[in-house]
Amino acid sequence: MRDRLLAGLDSLSLPVVRLHPAMEREALDGGLDLTATLSGGKMVRREGLLARPSVLVLSMAERCPPGLAARLAQVLDQGHHALIAIDEGADLSEGLAPALADRLAFFADLEDVAWADSFDTGPLSGPLSGSGSAAMLEPASLEALVRTAAMAGIDSLRAPRHAAAAARAAATLDGRDAVTEEDLRLAADLTLAHRATIAPQEEEAAEDPEPPPAPEDTPQDSPPPDKTQALPEDILLEAIRTALPADLLARLAAGRAARQAKGATGTGATKRGNRRGRPLPSRPGKLDGAARLDLVATLRAAAPWQTIRRAATGRHGLLELRPDDIRLKQAQERSDRVLIFTVDASGSSALARLAEAKGAVELLLAQAYARRDHVALIAFRGNKAELLLPPTRSLVQTKRRLAALPGGGATPMALGLAAAMELGLQARARGMTPTVALLTDGRPNIGRNGQPGRAQAEADAEAMARLIRAQGLPALVVDTGNRPAPWLQMLARQMDARFLALPRAEARRLSAALSTALGD
Repeated sequence: MRDRLLAGLDSLSLPVVRLHPAMEREALDGGLDLTATLSGGKMVRREGLLARPSVLVLSMAERCPPGLAARLAQVLDQGHHALIAIDEGADLSEGLAPALADRLAFFADLEDVAWADSFDTGPLSGPLSGSGSAAMLEPASLEALVRTAAMAGIDSLRAPRHAAAAARAAATLDGRDAVTEEDLRLAADLTLAHRATIAPQEEEAAEDPEPPPAPEDTPQDSPPPDKTQALPEDILLEAIRTALPADLLARLAAGRAARQAKGATGTGATKRGNRRGRPLPSRPGKLDGAARLDLVATLRAAAPWQTIRRAATGRHGLLELRPDDIRLKQAQERSDRVLIFTVDASGSSALARLAEAKGAVELLLAQAYARRDHVALIAFRGNKAELLLPPTRSLVQTKRRLAALPGGGATPMALGLAAAMELGLQARARGMTPTVALLTDGRPNIGRNGQPGRAQAEADAEAMARLIRAQGLPALVVDTGNRPAPWLQMLARQMDARFLALPRAEARRLSAALSTALGD
């Protein structure tokens, strides 16, 4: 379906240019033609992909880096290019950069579209191809679009501008020179519905005050003042509500929460080096035996100065390099992430809770092969905490270890948190990015010294929570009790952790909630 949609771009008057997220700035904006410059002895520049108006097709748009997103946003603001972003994100945490999404009018979800439901409209012709003018939009209709966008929680003025352009285009395609209510309804459906952040509600109509009596000197036969008939917003609001899927607002909220949490507890941390990872633009520097020379970038930096340098030295036919020309390679390496499950295996409900943890671990590991994720499991019960599963990506080994996981006894939460912190620090020392996930439904009753006593056990658990926060370890607290426990919420705040209340959570729901909170 995606290929069929993109095939229709061939009928447009603008050329189609395909982009990818790893494209360098020089390919977009042009740069020095090194071969022509060295052979001709003068600077020769090469034209970039953005030099001429075109339709830009960005594949894997969910991976678009901030620099490329900012550059494409600048290009779209100039009004000479169009952009089609192909979002191939696997879940809600992946998506197009907000700066680009705000500048795109339409959203097409092809996941559930059958081939039989599509058809080829043929090439566009007529006024939209540039041979005529667009339909007229009344100011009252534009005001209605702006008010509708505000009621739907859309805070960008680009959205009603997109809606206005879509309404004018719809009227023009039907051969009309003025926008109708049906055009506005269609425009709201296409450009505003997928941007809604709240369920649009109609404003309560205020009662009109009684009109003041007409002055006696006003002629009774004078015509009433001319008023522009405003389009009622309820028509547009109904179009948005009809187009909204039942769970869209919930999924949008979950996606925003995931992206906000991604910086702290999301994918593995990044670091710069010169050996492995995604290439970054080269930087000026000195060769010290550890850095790697970017030969092409060095030659590009030196090429414009060859004529001047050869004239100064009198040495012709040789390439004159200076220390300022040296360019060094850079790479961005992403560390592996390890999710440390710290599970409360105590009490009468341990069997159900451990079953949930087992299923969640297996589900997360099944998805870990596409990411650099590892999973570890610590269970605490009685008077000890035990590492049942060291950090691993082996699904076979995980199932074998989880099969005989025991349960029952007291709740030594401080020992479990201490074991999780120690494992997290060990993982960090090996270059990994650890995250601690605590699953429990109650309060501790065994202290770090192994002795019973709820007051001392809670104090020890709070002390370990503050220590985990001081070590800078990202954390989650998952309350699996029937009702959210205020003490666990307080513990989460002391740990600077996200708090999730999942009563009777089955494995798939627990896995989905953890993935959302972690920014997967």
